[in-house]
Amino acid sequence: MVDRGLRRSIATTLVFAAFLAITGAFVASAIPPLIQQAGDFIHQVPHYLQQAQDHSSAIGRLNDRFHLQQRITDTLKGSGGSALNDVVSAGTAVFGVLSDSLIVIVLTVYFVVDMPRIRTALYRLVPHTRRPRAILIGDEVFAKVGVYVLGNVLISVITGAATFVWLTVFGVPYPLLLTSFVTVLDLVPVVGSTIAGVVVAAVALTVSPVVCIATIVFFIVFRFVEDYLLVPRIIGRAIKVPALITVVAVLIGGALLGIVGALVAIPIAAALQLLTQEVLYPRLDEG
Repeated sequence: MVDRGLRRSIATTLVFAAFLAITGAFVASAIPPLIQQAGDFIHQVPHYLQQAQDHSSAIGRLNDRFHLQQRITDTLKGSGGSALNDVVSAGTAVFGVLSDSLIVIVLTVYFVVDMPRIRTALYRLVPHTRRPRAILIGDEVFAKVGVYVLGNVLISVITGAATFVWLTVFGVPYPLLLTSFVTVLDLVPVVGSTIAGVVVAAVALTVSPVVCIATIVFFIVFRFVEDYLLVPRIIGRAIKVPALITVVAVLIGGALLGIVGALVAIPIAAALQLLTQEVLYPRLDEG
């Protein structure tokens, strides 16, 4: 839009307005079935607890072997506090998430609007003789980071779609609710899809142990597909980082800094590769 003559502030406003409109339309269409499925799940909780007491059922046999109900009860008691404190804590957590999300949105808008001035200020810190090359490398790094974010979102959408198909085919309850849960958590590197898989497998256990085991296998296989096929092919190809470097960067970043390290590992690897090609290799060739 800026290239076609619109002011950057107007272009940013239009893009964010379109994004919010699409998100609002999706939420408006998804909330009713989500509420219904969440209500059905809460309504079925006593039935699941009753099955846990039934020693002849699959859930009851698992409860007898692993003492699941007692572990859950101990965990809830260990969390401490009265019901009022739990409600206050939950409300505080929800308010914190909403306020943090609002802050992120506002800061994102300001960064996008003022990005040219921010880049100019950063480039002025580089000596004048080296500034042209710094501008070239910096613009390329910014572009790679943007492509990485879009690729990460696309992979999460693919994961959510595959999960929805699996849950629908095998008759696992609450498919839309669980799909939304998986899609959001898959944005978190390393542990997000694992946590989502555990929750979905627990719900699949209410269908049958066979479906539960098959669901666990599905998430394990899809995790390998995501880490070693989708991420290198979609994100690695988009930012032109070899598949091996992509996988190794995620492993090293996750080992050093956890979730944050895994999240920023690929953009950092792309930036280092670009700096190596543009700075280090020419100096070595001249030497």
